[in-house]
Amino acid sequence: MFFYFLLAMIIFFIMMSLRTLFVPYRLKEKWVSFENFLYLFFVYITIMIGFGLIYTLLQLNGVQVYNESQQIYASSLHFLDELQTGIYFSGITLFSVGFGDLTPIGLGRLIVVIEALIGYTIPAAFVARAVLDLES
Repeated sequence: MFFYFLLAMIIFFIMMSLRTLFVPYRLKEKWVSFENFLYLFFVYITIMIGFGLIYTLLQLNGVQVYNESQQIYASSLHFLDELQTGIYFSGITLFSVGFGDLTPIGLGRLIVVIEALIGYTIPAAFVARAVLDLES
């Protein structure tokens, strides 16, 4: 039960972070500014950590979402290793790098497609929002 609660909370936070791209508010009158950069940075970090936590929760619950080519775990640090790998996998998926040391399997393939789609659309939504806010 706690697993589903955590999963729902993570998805909620990801959705609320993405929501900020579509809620109207006035950006600075500059296209490139430190505030706009920080805003985009924190949206990406929220999405990356959120999906990383989803991958970690699923892996720890026995649902394989990715295969590792090299698995070296210390038994006492299993959660931290899994969390680190989940966030790494999320980052290389979100930024469309895909090094090849981790490959999605099963349910992970669907989640990876959703995360990659989000990764592609964030910059487009951000630029469209900045342009539309400057016109009004």
